[in-house]
Order: sequence, then C-alpha cells, then structure tokens
Amino acid sequence: MKTAAATAKPSPAGAATRRFVKMHGLGNDFVVIDARERPFPLDDARAKAIADRRTGVGCDQLLILERPAPAKTAGGKSLADVVMRIRNNDGGEVEACGNGARCVADYVMRETGKDHVVIETVVGLLDANAAGTGAAGERLVTVDMGPALLDWREIPLAEPQDTSRLSLALGPLKDSVAVNMGNPHAVFFVDDAQAVDIASLGPVLERHKLFPQRANIEVAQILSPERIRMRVWERGVGITQACGTGACATLVAAARRGLTGRRATVVLDGGELQIEWAADGHVLMTGPVAISFTGELPE
Repeated sequence: MKTAAATAKPSPAGAATRRFVKMHGLGNDFVVIDARERPFPLDDARAKAIADRRTGVGCDQLLILERPAPAKTAGGKSLADVVMRIRNNDGGEVEACGNGARCVADYVMRETGKDHVVIETVVGLLDANAAGTGAAGERLVTVDMGPALLDWREIPLAEPQDTSRLSLALGPLKDSVAVNMGNPHAVFFVDDAQAVDIASLGPVLERHKLFPQRANIEVAQILSPERIRMRVWERGVGITQACGTGACATLVAAARRGLTGRRATVVLDGGELQIEWAADGHVLMTGPVAISFTGELPE
C-alpha cells in the first residue's frame, strides 16, 4: 500500500518531496525518514505535525536516519552503519527507543543484505542482529540495548534514593523500581495490570518532581517466573501498544526484586517481546518488525 501524507494544502506540482516508510514493532509505530543523502529540516513543531494522527501521517515516534560521522581512527571509518535520531509525537527529541531500533535495523538490513548492523544513538551504539522469523512468518530482530543503569544519578532522580524501592506513590501505585535503559523508567508491580487506570496516573507520574527528565511509567503483573504482563505510559507520547525500553526495564526490575529470572517474555498490548538481562549487564530484546506503508512528505 502506498499513500501520501495528509497536509493542510496540497504540494504544488513539481514540488520536492521526501519519501518515508511507516513501520511498527508490535503496534508501536514509526515514520522513518532517510536523511543520509540530504538533510531533512525538522524542528519540534514540524515533527509534531507529521506525527499528528488526524492531520499528519500519524505515529508514536519519528525516526530520522543520518550518515555516521567518520571515526577518529586510522581508517577513518565509523563503527556505526547508521545514526538514528528520535522524535516523540509531541515533537521533542529523546534518547532511546527499543522498538524503533529494531525497525531501523531491519530497514538497513533490507537495504544492505547484512544480518548485523550497528546503530548510533545519542546514548551510544546499539548492535542489532537478524533473528529469523516468528511463528506467523514475521521478521524478528534482536537488539543489544546496552547495560541497565541503576544508580539514582543515572536514572536520573532529583535526590538520592534506593532505585529498587522508590518513595513514589499515586493512587494504587507504589513501591516502584527505577531503571535507565537509555531513558528513565519507573516500574510498578501490580496484581492486575489491565485494571490500572494508567491513562490518568501515567501523565502525573511522568512529570513527578522526582524525575528531572520526566519518566516512562510501566505497570507490570507477574504471570509466572518466565512471563510478565506490562502496560506503559510513554514519556511525551502517552499509552502505546508496546515499548521496547519499557519491556527491558520491566524485566530488569522484576529480576532485581527476585520475581523472575534474568530472562522472560514480556506481554504488551501489541504482542510479546523476549527480554534477557545478560551476565555482563546488557539487556537483549528480540521481537518482530513490519512495514505498514510508504508515502511522501513535502520538503
């Protein structure tokens, strides 16, 4: 399916356009714009307009692909295959996106024929590998999301606290675990994740004074030592069908509490992710990616 993005006015005949690809990982959806050959001017307002689901293309995040700068090595070759920059649908730029990283990895693998790519982000390099196909024939990608950061300064928090048990509570939610997976998360364990009114509680907790950079909010229900049900309020986005960094943070939080081992399936509104907190502290995420459609944006 091919579509053109909705705009307030039609582009004049012959006007320059930029191709985009709409992708998703478990319903967490992205507009991918390739700016490696020529820059794509983008400020907060334009990013928000493209992400608008009524008047733009519509997405949770925009993913802008850029060419890596030459590395300061003898060969002058970057370790990365591509740079990924991320804009939330409120227009603001953020540091990390796990489902987005899988989609970008798949995009570059399709282009190059490789089964391994390195993605540069503002918080470091991410290794991604093709992981075969799922039961329904979907393409699977594994991304090494890097180490889970657990010190209060790394989250960051506004004051020193034990990140395994935050002094943070609102309504039925209390006693959360803080984890940074390239972005800050607070994970609350509950008896029934579906029963939590995360639409009301999420935006208040996201902007709590304890989080100077705001936070992603997860509610998690332990189904078994190998299976967790999780719902998420994403910082700057709202409720999403899936959140890769949130799933990683949730597994780490559960393992820290002794509720699970270091590997589990995280069940999100949009489907399942396989998460492993490896012995070296890195968190590995495996899940599906898909292309929804392509289109064009006016330059």
